[in-house]
Amino acid sequence: MNKLHIKPLSVNECWQGKRFKTPGYKKYERDLLLMLPKKTFKFDKFSIEIEFGFSTILADIDNPLKPFIDILQKKYAINDRDVYLLSVRKKVVPKGSEYIKFKISQYE
Repeated sequence: MNKLHIKPLSVNECWQGKRFKTPGYKKYERDLLLMLPKKTFKFDKFSIEIEFGFSTILADIDNPLKPFIDILQKKYAINDRDVYLLSVRKKVVPKGSEYIKFKISQYE
């Protein structure tokens, strides 16, 4: 594994000014909050596995991460600063069969 001696830059440090949610993001957030199962997590440290089913090979694996994790935080009252392991997979599926699979577990 290569090690680079530089402080990682957060998304919040990358943009100036206020960002506003688009109508599409507001709908996506509403829909996901209704779809996500009701659960309670009492962990101090979390591990999250995510699989995105995209209908195009051109989709970037990291683009949907921040909005999805932000919505998980809102639904489950967890904080992404407590995520110690994040595993992300990309699958290419037929158009109309897009999906998100995820699992939240205790990080050991």
